[in-house]
Amino acid sequence: MDRRIRRLTIALTGLFVLLFAQISYVQVFHADAIAGNAANAYRQIIAEYKVFRGPILASDERTVLAASRKTKGQLVYQRRYPDGELYSGATGYYSLVYGRTELEQAMNPYLNGDAPELAAQTFADLILGHPKQGAAVVTTIDAKLQAAAARALGSQPGAVVAIDPATGAVLAMVSNPSYDPNLLSSGTRSQITDQWDKLNTDPSHPLLSNANDQLFPPGSTFKIITASAALENGANLQTTYPNPAELDLPLSNGTLQNFGGEHCAGGASRITLALAFQISCNVTFGQIGLQLGADKLQAQAQAYGFCPTDPPTQTDCFEPTIPFTIPFQSGRFPVPAYFEQNDPLVAISAIGQDNVLANPMQMALVAAAVANDGTMMQPQLVKEIRDPQGRVVRTFDPQEYGRPISDATARALTQMMVSVTSPGGTAYPYANVPGVTVAGKTGTAQHGDNVNPHAWFTAFAPADNPKIAVAVVVLDGGNLGSEATGGHVSAPIAAQVIDAYLNG
Repeated sequence: MDRRIRRLTIALTGLFVLLFAQISYVQVFHADAIAGNAANAYRQIIAEYKVFRGPILASDERTVLAASRKTKGQLVYQRRYPDGELYSGATGYYSLVYGRTELEQAMNPYLNGDAPELAAQTFADLILGHPKQGAAVVTTIDAKLQAAAARALGSQPGAVVAIDPATGAVLAMVSNPSYDPNLLSSGTRSQITDQWDKLNTDPSHPLLSNANDQLFPPGSTFKIITASAALENGANLQTTYPNPAELDLPLSNGTLQNFGGEHCAGGASRITLALAFQISCNVTFGQIGLQLGADKLQAQAQAYGFCPTDPPTQTDCFEPTIPFTIPFQSGRFPVPAYFEQNDPLVAISAIGQDNVLANPMQMALVAAAVANDGTMMQPQLVKEIRDPQGRVVRTFDPQEYGRPISDATARALTQMMVSVTSPGGTAYPYANVPGVTVAGKTGTAQHGDNVNPHAWFTAFAPADNPKIAVAVVVLDGGNLGSEATGGHVSAPIAAQVIDAYLNG
């Protein structure tokens, strides 16, 4: 009897070894070949489209940004985007041919039901023979504000971003031009491919959001960072600087001039930091940049989340910067070594030109940090995850990114930014909001020869109790073209967004 038991044990052990070897071969050693098999890849796609993919919702939990719709084909559930272009920068697309992007990719384990928090639900669906279901992703996007921002921007190329300064929650994120993700999520393979080719050959790059994917010179909105560096290194609102009509740049024959060639402060011999900021005096801020030096200026930019890079490519960040739920190109500022052979460019960089780059997400975060007493929060796009029964299975709490400036510097900057929207400031009266004091900064950014400047404005409000931070860029001057300034073009857009949020 013992001998039979031993033989049976050996036989069973051998079978288990063979089974383990087969599983190991299939799942490990031969996994790539199996996954690469065209038939298996198509089966995997069919299986994925049998999942009732969870919806993506606005913060009100009623406005649907993305949803699944049942069909009669092999691809049982297909993705639909009710408002198409309005939210594509946040949702991305879910495509049979081109995969997933943005929230469709970032939140995929929740949307397709594979996240650990959904294991019990997925098991129950399996036992009961129900279709596998994904969870709902509730975003931070305020649907009414998103619509208001889109209306304010209109057909002009550019972008608008609005953030809650205290939490980093992204309230609105609008980009022009945009694209309709429905064109990539439904139709035949040939139809989807044709749409993809059109979108990728479009010179305006609609698949890349101007809000967070693209980068542009920020112009004088960057003077918030330069002023921060000055205040953090001993200056105050009444610190004065020489006020020549133009700045002779060191080690070169070049000069730096003010906007329109004007002489700031009516030609006075000296000018305060506060007044230079209010009227956006390039000569003064060029001097401040040279006085601070590349090391301090770059350190301040990096504290605000700008990525240190080495021009001219500026494609790689030398150090990681601001985390975000979806891909985000954080701002760029050259490393100090770049300026060793280009000392005059320190002055140019101090006014947000040369190789300084940013987008509205970055500049909204800068304004939000000032509004939040010097603390910068990470941008947040997802508020919570709800299972198919509506139960919250995960929440996303606000996360602090860093503290680029002291609260004293934040107070001084707030005072200067309020002066920009007050009589005598570059945004007055364009940034006016009824019953609200707005703190802001204009920017008019040159970006090449024989092209119109980009118009910028970044702000927060109310100045004494901030609830919203906004950044706007209108590319190539929008409707005003060569006559565009940040005050004339972008400040009114920001004012409409602020008004919609606070007074709407």
